[in-house]
Amino acid sequence: MITLASDFGTPYPAAMKGVVLQTSDARLVDVAHDFPRQDVRTAAFWLREVLPWFPPAVHLVVVDPGVGTDRAAVVVRAGEHALVGPDNGVCLPAARELAAGAEIEVFEIDLGDPASSTFHGRDVFAPAAALVHEAGVDAFESHEAFAPVDGWVDTSFPEPTVEDDHAEGEILVVDGFGNAITNVPGEVLDGRYGGRVTVNGADAPVEPTYAAVGAGQRLVTVGSHENVELAVNRGRGEAAFDVRVGDTVSLDYS
Repeated sequence: MITLASDFGTPYPAAMKGVVLQTSDARLVDVAHDFPRQDVRTAAFWLREVLPWFPPAVHLVVVDPGVGTDRAAVVVRAGEHALVGPDNGVCLPAARELAAGAEIEVFEIDLGDPASSTFHGRDVFAPAAALVHEAGVDAFESHEAFAPVDGWVDTSFPEPTVEDDHAEGEILVVDGFGNAITNVPGEVLDGRYGGRVTVNGADAPVEPTYAAVGAGQRLVTVGSHENVELAVNRGRGEAAFDVRVGDTVSLDYS
């Protein structure tokens, strides 16, 4: 299996698939091609949440604002998985999850001069993913196109401040439903369902499901990512709580 993820929209992913299928019989699975354009951190967050649910695979990831520059192209081996993409940190959070505590290994990709300086998804990463798939995750480095490296660009997420009655964090992403997902761990709400918290000075109920409140009503809950999220039943949490990605969020639950 080769998964594909990008910020390309359409039709560019089709060209990547065509390149892979020229030399590989891999099963191709789309993860997403509508990540926010050139937003490495958001893509890294969602890949970290989604890719660990896949069986062993090669993951082709292209969110690449530095395309055509001297940024490297890399493949990251993480347990039984490999992630192919630009050396800008987009693959690293997911790789650490996939490695399940083991060491990750990073290799630089050199396939010669690409046909274009603007579409490395087609000209570099897709052929590299096909090579990794055909050689196998355990043996691709025997190919001259891959060389181990000691240093690489990483992506990390800000750490919240958590106290007994207060947490200070940040809005990491807003999903397609408008749920504003914070970096505050959901465990701060343990035992608080049915109660209330103050979010940036405004009161809101704490509930385990969206439908626990009426349509259009605000709530604070814990999402499948195990972080606190600000939501609205059948509405958009980021609008109701007046927050955007990168905003500070302050929770008081004394």
